[in-house]
Amino acid sequence: MNIESIAKSLLEQNRRVSIAEADTCGLVTYLLSTVPGSSRWCPGGVIAYTGGLKQSILGISDEIHNVKGTVSPEMAIAMASGVRNITKTDYGLSVTGIAGPTGSRPGLPIGTFYLGLSGPNNLEVVERLESTSNDRDINKRRAAEALIELFEKELSKTD
Repeated sequence: MNIESIAKSLLEQNRRVSIAEADTCGLVTYLLSTVPGSSRWCPGGVIAYTGGLKQSILGISDEIHNVKGTVSPEMAIAMASGVRNITKTDYGLSVTGIAGPTGSRPGLPIGTFYLGLSGPNNLEVVERLESTSNDRDINKRRAAEALIELFEKELSKTD
């Protein structure tokens, strides 16, 4: 994970990124902001921990929320697109999942996250992350770092 390379790529391309976070509660945005001058390429994001905020702020449809669920590939893309739309950035990132130590469901054990990326030219990427820890903080950190690594990998394709 190299946040400096993300900053360099975004500045060279004159592009910006925003983040929609559920279970990581701002950790991704915090990590990106550790680079001085990050406000030039990362104006901020939204912490939408509950479904109501995902719908009212990010514009998530009732169908995605009620049918696909809050922890799903569809939710991750909708969150990434939603934050991108409301912040008018070039890229939107998102993370939604089950940090633990409770909250698992059939097919969604503790440590399951969906990472979403929305970008120019109809770019949409979703990855599923399965952390094997039951530790909430470890799972949040793994999800945040994995999302940043996903973004770094996608940005390297456009350099």
